[in-house]
Amino acid sequence: MTELLYLYGMIQSKEVEDAPLPSFKGFDNEHEGKSIQIGEITAVVSRLDPNSYSEDQIKQKVNQMEWLHEKAFHHHEILMMLNKNYTLIPTKFCTIYSSLDSLQQTIKSKKSKIIELLQSLKGKQEWNMKIYCDDNQLRDSFRKNNPKIAAKREEISELPPGRQYFEKRKLNQLIDRELEMEKNRICEQIHEELKAFCIDSSIKKTWDKDVLGRKEQMCWNSVYLLTADHLQSFMDKVRKTSHSIIDAGWKMEPTGPWPAYHFASLIDNEG
Repeated sequence: MTELLYLYGMIQSKEVEDAPLPSFKGFDNEHEGKSIQIGEITAVVSRLDPNSYSEDQIKQKVNQMEWLHEKAFHHHEILMMLNKNYTLIPTKFCTIYSSLDSLQQTIKSKKSKIIELLQSLKGKQEWNMKIYCDDNQLRDSFRKNNPKIAAKREEISELPPGRQYFEKRKLNQLIDRELEMEKNRICEQIHEELKAFCIDSSIKKTWDKDVLGRKEQMCWNSVYLLTADHLQSFMDKVRKTSHSIIDAGWKMEPTGPWPAYHFASLIDNEG
């Protein structure tokens, strides 16, 4: 049985000619990573023993958290290294080909799309923006500054004590509804303003506090594709916006540059 090939990503062959691929240990931590030139496209791969990395074995291993964490981190680190040195189309974790012929056929069948995408990604950077809020701090600020809430509180204060209890419960429900609407409005507004500096953008799902292990709630999660010459303006806008909303309980956390995970999907996980 022929050796399997683990595919990290694809880069332009010309870029590899100008800057040879740095040495690195492959996915199994035994074989060396290497480049395989397929015309104008170079695939970055490492060899795998089919006796240890069959499809069934991979399915079992991804359920082992220690193994999954170690290998996912390795995959990410190699992509970060490649992204620093080349224009890169990153592939998904555990993209494995059964043979060199299978890999070559896949790349050749998508050659024009791959080349077009590599050219479009040249000089671009992917950045992630997560927006968090402290609900308690935001709720306090909201109670004080929202005209609708202030008017309702004034109205309740003039009611008999017996009715005030029930109306205050209704008021808290109103605050919760208005707060969620306000959080969405602010995040959407920030997103629209940041899009002005970008080639492309995408909104991702948010994560629960239990997953994050922090007291703030993630309200927004988005990614942006930027040209290098727009990065400074983008970050200036982030700093200015972050400063203007921090006292109300908001935190903006930009990270990057990342491999173009969200703007360069072409190849399935397995071939």
